[in-house]
Amino acid sequence: MNREPDFLEHLRAELSSGRIWLDRAIVLGYAIAAGLFVVGFTLASDWVFGAFLRFHGAWPWAVLLTTPLLTAAIVWLTLRFFPGAGGSGIPQIKAALHATLPEERRFRFASLRLTVAKIGLGAAGFAAGLSIGREGPSVQVAAGVMQHARRWLSPRTTIDGRALLVAGGAAGIAAAFNAPLAGVVFAIEELSGRLEARSSGLIITAIVLAGLVAVSVFGNSSYFGVIRVPRLGWDALGPGLLVTLLSGAAGGLFARLLIASLTGAPGRFNRWRARFPVRFAAACGLAVAVIGLVTGGVTFGAGSEAVKQMLQGHDELTPLNTVLKFVATWLTAWSGVPGGIFAPSLSIGAGIGDAVASLASSDLGPALIAMGMAGFLAAVTQAPLTAFIIVMEMVDGHSMVLSLMAAAMLASLVSRMISRPLYDTLAEHMVRRAVDYSTQPGEATAEVTPAASTTPTR
Repeated sequence: MNREPDFLEHLRAELSSGRIWLDRAIVLGYAIAAGLFVVGFTLASDWVFGAFLRFHGAWPWAVLLTTPLLTAAIVWLTLRFFPGAGGSGIPQIKAALHATLPEERRFRFASLRLTVAKIGLGAAGFAAGLSIGREGPSVQVAAGVMQHARRWLSPRTTIDGRALLVAGGAAGIAAAFNAPLAGVVFAIEELSGRLEARSSGLIITAIVLAGLVAVSVFGNSSYFGVIRVPRLGWDALGPGLLVTLLSGAAGGLFARLLIASLTGAPGRFNRWRARFPVRFAAACGLAVAVIGLVTGGVTFGAGSEAVKQMLQGHDELTPLNTVLKFVATWLTAWSGVPGGIFAPSLSIGAGIGDAVASLASSDLGPALIAMGMAGFLAAVTQAPLTAFIIVMEMVDGHSMVLSLMAAAMLASLVSRMISRPLYDTLAEHMVRRAVDYSTQPGEATAEVTPAASTTPTR
């Protein structure tokens, strides 16, 4: 029979065991550490990319040598020593959470060792000028820190490894984007599929603490500032719908290309990539360097600065540059370097919105750019709730909630007609490789021999 909770009984239960509070303190400490790691990754990436821009400004043609060499070196190190660090980081955490993956192999996708490697190799990608983001990798960085807490918890603790991974991934998104709501929705929509009552407190606590660490360093301002949006009437319906459909179709095509490229779909280039991954990476790096020179450096890096300029009314990404940013991001991901696609996707979506805005009323520019960002990101990830909340929090666009939500949902629907879910497909591919083969993901090829030991490092 149901009865009201007894406060004193619950209080005695809470105070009866000091070990429970010690476990909680350990988790809180690791949540703060996760935020510090993400902040460190952010500062390192920004500093390194700033150095690259100064280098490119002084010797622009030198990137034709440095970018392919660094890309090849990053891929060699990844395959040789840290095969679980390649790519975005979100598929790895989804793979670690997969029901069919044996628990002893979870550390191939999330560990403190991979966290350190992801930070170093990810920062090196910015030093090469590759078209990558740090937000997806921040998920793996924070999740690797959080799951390490499991070794210090008591054997009878109710905090399991799965909950720690979800909490870490959500905290990584929250700290990287300074978007705590996006962290909660990301945990539900992408990682867990639901928010269980027993783990919800852990997830929210990790998000809050990691977010506070980020806010204490970077301040409590939105990433792209505050956009000025005029009153949206029926005249915005046509341009808004066009932006949404274009971003949905382009995002679906982008996801389909990545799936075909990263899962080893039959083809001459994938056969070459499988046989000579380091040479293939160098070729991709050279192509990215050429694209960067053609666009005057706009396509290098995450593209966040270009988005800020477009929101202020400057045409940083022309339609041609937007297409080239699309290609540069695809080639970067195909090369196999550790790096995310969230920030480049936002810049591509912003370019689509800016192109449509140039055909419509100039007053609608900021609104169409924000809708393009939400639409393209939602189409690539097929996670519309996460996409529109990230954009809303990054531009402080609470006045556009309905418009951003509609754009994200419709663009995601269009994408589903073109491509399978990107992260789910990549995660299943990783799980199959982990289960079916004794070597780690990204196993030996003609050019690379992985480390002799395949024992997971915790």
